[in-house]
Amino acid sequence: MGLIVEVENGDDNDAVLVPPPNFAMVEDCIFRSSFPTSSNFPFLQTLNLRSIIYLCPEPYPEENLEFLRSQNIRLFQFAIEGKTDISTPILKDSIMDALKVLIDVRNHPVLIHCKRGKHRTGCLVGCLRKLQNWCLSSVFEEYQRFAGAKSRTMDLTFIEMFDILSLSQCLYSIIYQYHGYGSKKRRLLYKEENLQKPRLTSF
Repeated sequence: MGLIVEVENGDDNDAVLVPPPNFAMVEDCIFRSSFPTSSNFPFLQTLNLRSIIYLCPEPYPEENLEFLRSQNIRLFQFAIEGKTDISTPILKDSIMDALKVLIDVRNHPVLIHCKRGKHRTGCLVGCLRKLQNWCLSSVFEEYQRFAGAKSRTMDLTFIEMFDILSLSQCLYSIIYQYHGYGSKKRRLLYKEENLQKPRLTSF
């Protein structure tokens, strides 16, 4: 899923913007990708990101942290191992916490990424789709489109078994609201009095 964007500047030279591999828009102001490198920074600048959700346990590279600081982007890290047993409570808890950050529109625009933008990212997006009442076959199709030949049955099982109702203690305050723009676009909004403070990874 490679994508290269050419932008013309005032000097009539073409500036090439290179997104990270597996980059895509999930929803308005929600994006997904593999791990960004310095070659992707100019492209990320065009997204006007407010937050990044990072789903790996490894420390964020200093080069990336410098970019985040320069752009005033907040980093939320959830340390999920690459092949975590789906029965492990830490996986469910980490995805649950990441979902709370993801649906808080104060953190938008937001980029979700892990190492390759396939499994951990796919699980988080899959659970978001369940929250959005997508049918399971569509959720699986989207996961497999990004995972390709690396699709994992255990990830699909985790998504299927993930209990969205267990979020009810904090998500009952979320409302679906249609915005304008000439089309029916739903956005998730918190009622201010029920907001929980997001967990922010300090630099």
